[in-house]
Amino acid sequence: MKEAKSGSFREGVRDAVPIMLGYVPIGIAYAIIARQGGMSTVETVLMSLLVYAGASQIMAAGMLAQGAAAPVIVLATFLLNLRHLIMSLCVNNRLRGASLGGRMLGSGLVTDESFAVFTTAAPEKCNIRYYLGMALGAYGAWAASSLVGSFVTDLLPAILSASLGIALYAMFIALLLPHLHGNARLGLLVLLTALCNWGLGKLMAASWALIVSTLLCAFLGLFFVDLGEEARDA
Repeated sequence: MKEAKSGSFREGVRDAVPIMLGYVPIGIAYAIIARQGGMSTVETVLMSLLVYAGASQIMAAGMLAQGAAAPVIVLATFLLNLRHLIMSLCVNNRLRGASLGGRMLGSGLVTDESFAVFTTAAPEKCNIRYYLGMALGAYGAWAASSLVGSFVTDLLPAILSASLGIALYAMFIALLLPHLHGNARLGLLVLLTALCNWGLGKLMAASWALIVSTLLCAFLGLFFVDLGEEARDA
């Protein structure tokens, strides 16, 4: 009982169950998109194990299917994942008592969902055992979902497989909506980025338009978007 109060590995796994369930459809959708883009089952699963970033994996698989060059894909996914720098700093701030190795492992397992659960958990839970239970549980579910999706790709009707491409847009909306509430400036920045991407898409390749619009509008956002207290502390 005492271990549970202080935050145990098992408690972390238990709190990760909602994340794990949410990863199943997105992981399967990613695998289907990746296979349709020409990736093998091994490549699809390895990407989940080594990259472990749902939105970036779906975007990269989509860009690969469109014939984008490897440097462009790497740069685009790097920019999309820059938010993980702030999130991992916030997680490390709550894991000050953990070893360097534990904190490095924890930083590599940060996702939007695990970050949200961990940073809103009771302070007495926030130790390395609890965090690794939650993060590794989510990591395993994502990898398993990618593996399942790789095998079911050929079993699903073509129209259903094609419709799963909307998972990318659904994921981005899910990431944005919680932060848009009460933050009109962030909403304005999202709209500005979309318009900028649309306009630049008329002048250059779509993959480069995405990168340039992301960099430009992220820079502009530094001057008028409230990052939140947690991000400022980090």
